[in-house]
Amino acid sequence: MIEVCFPPHLRRHFPLPAACHIEADTAAAAVAELDRLFPGVAAWLIHENGALRQHVNLFLDEQFLRDRERLTDSLVGVKKLHVMQALSGG
Repeated sequence: MIEVCFPPHLRRHFPLPAACHIEADTAAAAVAELDRLFPGVAAWLIHENGALRQHVNLFLDEQFLRDRERLTDSLVGVKKLHVMQALSGG
């Protein structure tokens, strides 16, 4: 089981718990499972072209997701998946 942690900012815009547990082998499978549990959340995370949105980061334990285009990173051995939204501005 992988614990998925959601930031407060995303939870203000989408009804998510602070954390949940899922089973998935890849980052893409994790997003699909999250969308099954919380219909519509994938649209907040994934661009229409299938890539991770520009201002969304996924951390697998403490490592950045490497494949932002196809989300093929393995989750084998990962204990926590952190969904983070990058902040930008001037």
